[in-house]
Amino acid sequence: MTAALRRLAGATLGHRARLRWVHLLLGGALLMPYYLLTSTVVSVFVPGAVGLFLRPSVAWQFATFALSLPPAAVMGLYPLVRPLTAGAVRALCGVPREELDARPSRSWAARGRTATWHVLHLLAGGIVSGMSLAAPPAALYLLVLPLLGDTGRARDTGWGLFFRGPGLALAPVAGLGLLALVVGTSWAAGTLLARCAPVLLGPTAADRLAEAEQHAMRLALRNRLARELHDSVGHALSAVSLQASAARRVLESDPEFARQALAAIEETTREAVGELDTVLGLLREDGPASSAPAPTLAGLDGLLQRTRAAGGTVDCAAPRGLEKIPPVVSREAYRIVQEGLSNALRHAGPVPVALRITLDDDDLEVTLENPVRPTAAHRRPGGGRGLTGIAERARLLRGSAASGERDGVWRLSVRLPLRGDAR
Repeated sequence: MTAALRRLAGATLGHRARLRWVHLLLGGALLMPYYLLTSTVVSVFVPGAVGLFLRPSVAWQFATFALSLPPAAVMGLYPLVRPLTAGAVRALCGVPREELDARPSRSWAARGRTATWHVLHLLAGGIVSGMSLAAPPAALYLLVLPLLGDTGRARDTGWGLFFRGPGLALAPVAGLGLLALVVGTSWAAGTLLARCAPVLLGPTAADRLAEAEQHAMRLALRNRLARELHDSVGHALSAVSLQASAARRVLESDPEFARQALAAIEETTREAVGELDTVLGLLREDGPASSAPAPTLAGLDGLLQRTRAAGGTVDCAAPRGLEKIPPVVSREAYRIVQEGLSNALRHAGPVPVALRITLDDDDLEVTLENPVRPTAAHRRPGGGRGLTGIAERARLLRGSAASGERDGVWRLSVRLPLRGDAR
């Protein structure tokens, strides 16, 4: 029993309950301008009404209170009301930040929900503020009423009509009950507002959809950047590593080959820097992106020369007219060939690679084959992103990609529709 009372006292009088009571008083304070304006208008235009400062009747007070809420609802439609109210709710009501949308209202649905919250806050705040102002003095009077006794002063008050004679002993109980009523009302109103806040001040369905679309766009851009960096810079680093290793081995025995390898390293790094600048141009928002064009199949000969300079042997069979392929398809096909050659160099070493490119009216097909060495090193930790990137590139163009080993030969086959719209 004691533990239950302690929990009840903590819920109704604890730190969180006191902050929510302050939030309700803030709502009552925000209601006052609307109440004063409505009281003035009512006293001027409604016959028989009495002004606010001339002791209006209780009925007119409640009528004025109700009539002051529609102007508050209109003000709640202002876009900046939502961030202001969301900040107060987060600080005073204990609602987590992620459940609220602190951005200005952008749609009429969000504005309507914010206006509903604004009216609910001012309504509950007005009631609790009025009770907080009126109840404590009345409760204090009831607590000291038995000390006054059944005197003329006590009988002249309204409370004296209810507590007379032996009934004076019940006055302190009524005073404590009145204070409990204020505390309970404040706790209930604060809890109600805290539960309504995520519904009314949280993101709307349209906001959630827009946020999901933006997240998907950001994720797609990140994946695209990852593919471009992996295929372009990864290929260059693999080629440079093999070229440097070959130059180191024959530096003294074959200086001419070492010079050619160093020249190939210089050319490869120059191409890699240009491609890196192109990729990083996608990240720039405060300036123009790089004007360097992305490589296409028109530059296939340069890619094959750099691969051969790294020690690879490539037998290429490609039709004429590769420069006429649609740019999007040509760029993706170039990256696929680049990654396929890089995989052969990294995992199979200087083995012959057969590259076949076929073209018809509907599709472009790329096939790479190379023997798998039995003594090839195991795949390095963290690898395997190249084949995933190839599959993503093909899927974005509504094509297909397949790879695997059969009879000691690794085969990569990719089909790209020439007229398929990119996803």
